[in-house]
Amino acid sequence: MTGAKANILEAIGRTPIVKLQKVARHVSAEIFVKCEYLNPGGSMKDRVARNIVEDAERRGLLGPGGTIVEATSGNTGMGLALVAALRGYACVFVMPDKMSQEKVAGLRAFGARVVICPTAVEPDDPRSYYLTAKRIVQETPGAFYANQYHNQANPEAHYLSTAPEIWEQTAGEVDVFVAGMGTGGTISGCGRYFKEKKPGFRLVGVDPIGSLYYEYIKTGRMTRPFAYYVEGIGEDFLPSTMNLKLVDEIVRVDDKECFLMTRELVRQEGLFVGGSSGAAVAGAIKYAEATKRKENILVLLPDGASKYLSKIFDDKWMRENGFLDEPDPLGTVVELLRSKKQRPLITARKGQAVRDVIALMRDNGVSQMPVLAGDGARLVGIVAEVDLLDHLVKGEGGLDTPIDDLIESDYATVSPATRIHLLRNILNDAKIVVVEERDAIVGVITKIDLIEYLAERRAR
Repeated sequence: MTGAKANILEAIGRTPIVKLQKVARHVSAEIFVKCEYLNPGGSMKDRVARNIVEDAERRGLLGPGGTIVEATSGNTGMGLALVAALRGYACVFVMPDKMSQEKVAGLRAFGARVVICPTAVEPDDPRSYYLTAKRIVQETPGAFYANQYHNQANPEAHYLSTAPEIWEQTAGEVDVFVAGMGTGGTISGCGRYFKEKKPGFRLVGVDPIGSLYYEYIKTGRMTRPFAYYVEGIGEDFLPSTMNLKLVDEIVRVDDKECFLMTRELVRQEGLFVGGSSGAAVAGAIKYAEATKRKENILVLLPDGASKYLSKIFDDKWMRENGFLDEPDPLGTVVELLRSKKQRPLITARKGQAVRDVIALMRDNGVSQMPVLAGDGARLVGIVAEVDLLDHLVKGEGGLDTPIDDLIESDYATVSPATRIHLLRNILNDAKIVVVEERDAIVGVITKIDLIEYLAERRAR
């Protein structure tokens, strides 16, 4: 019949671009969104899944009767399940336990086997969903590991499909592209295409607090990641599919602002999107507020709201997790900082002598402190008394030696809006928590700070 697609895979792509009317009306830039949630499988990952499978078939890695295995937050799995349904492959998907039940149910609806793994483990832990997926591949005859984190067919899909489509739809009238940072496929594939097409094009990544991208880009150090609620973006390791050299700016968002923006996009703009879409738009607005430029910003909306009805769109779940406007019983980081009796923020500087840093710690009664770049413009790490002790005991350097080799990354960063109840788990893994706002350090939090704050609240 005229106008009909031969199969559902031919319906992937050609998603519309829409201008935001309300949530971004206060900024000088015009913000547009690419509605990738309108793909057949409900996300931008349909493009990736199709390209990964076709690439594997061309290279002889996947054949008749084969099984596709993938570690996924849900959307890549759904795209792969869609392709597998038409190509006759079996599927096994491994997911972290923080993912919504709608995602799990959706994958099982396609007949896939779903394996759930704990979220709060290191990537190299045998229980992690990355290593579990690899083990299943080894145990399954005819298995193909899609491996979206290290498969270059992932960014290639966006270079060949998403970006050219956007360029054609906008006639090249886009100045900034904003996307959440996850596997790196979208931002790397689209970013490469746009920068080849237009000199001066800006690429902006959005990263949730708890992920490691923000600190790595800002300082070059791998800090401690920690658990967060928004799904599908952020990482606790560096995928090889992420090309960070392309990223011009990175904006950080927290769970609450992601989810509240998601709800506003549905209610004010009619965009039925999920949490990573809210994150991307919140990040784009922050970027536009900071730059104050009149330009065209395009934001990619990865997936739809139907996968999060039991979470983001459930008032009870939002309230229980402190994401609605009701105050959190334990408060937020900004309240803890205010309770610290206005003690000044003590920092060291890269290049400073060991002797001077020891004096700073002694005179101010601190056991660890942030270290700033020589010009004091940015955080480069922390130095702790145990590092200074080791330095002196080993006798490898004198008191006038610069502290540069003693700077370490055993810290996590949060924003003033981060909820107190998250700090306990963070401080189990990191020596200190550094509080940053608009790239400036506004405080540090240690275990004793948290203990004193909670004890003071209990005594009221």
